[in-house]
Amino acid sequence: MVNFVLVPGAWLGGWAWDAVAEILREEGHSVYPVTLAGLAERHGADAAQVGQAQHVEDIVSVVESNDLRDVVLAGHSYSGIPVGQAAARIGDRLRRVVYVDSNIPTDGKSFIDGWSQEGRAWVEGQLGESGGFWPPLAAEDYADQDLSDEAIALIVSRSTPHPGRSISEPAHLVRPIGELPTTYIKCLMDGAEPSREVAEQLKSPEWELVELPTGHWPMFSQPAALAKLLTGPA
Repeated sequence: MVNFVLVPGAWLGGWAWDAVAEILREEGHSVYPVTLAGLAERHGADAAQVGQAQHVEDIVSVVESNDLRDVVLAGHSYSGIPVGQAAARIGDRLRRVVYVDSNIPTDGKSFIDGWSQEGRAWVEGQLGESGGFWPPLAAEDYADQDLSDEAIALIVSRSTPHPGRSISEPAHLVRPIGELPTTYIKCLMDGAEPSREVAEQLKSPEWELVELPTGHWPMFSQPAALAKLLTGPA
């Protein structure tokens, strides 16, 4: 049996993995959903100052404090950046990294460094208007992503503003991510092809690409299919 450490994307807490975690536990696995600092139950007045380096520490701490081995470390969306860094930090405790339609870390670059000038101006404007937070999406932003009305209502009601510093702080890699055994899950309703950065890493013999015909939030839209992909790699 495997230890799954599941890290949610922007605005979400460990609760986002509830349906997937239930399936994995029923199969006999141990599951550790992570709520990153500054989000969900860890959201507080100083949350805007939480950087993604703290999020790396959050993930490593879950692995080390529970003395986990044979770890599948999965990150969705934004959290692929701290997950990729944490995976290199935990050494032989790692079984596999799984990026769930996520960003991946590039040494010295942040989440927003690859954005267009217009995109950066937009998000920086949001941070300025909200006191250093990246505001959650509205219900209409989840349209056409294979989500039920109930799932959208749940996501919107439980999302919290995301710490702005975490999306502008650069990543620091202690080992190239291409050396780590990795599965990249591409959700096809959020774009048919992986990003240029992901495509480059997929040249590594350690990486594999799998596709899921759903939207960007498969833990809500297709939890059983996602759980099967998480358990699939050897």
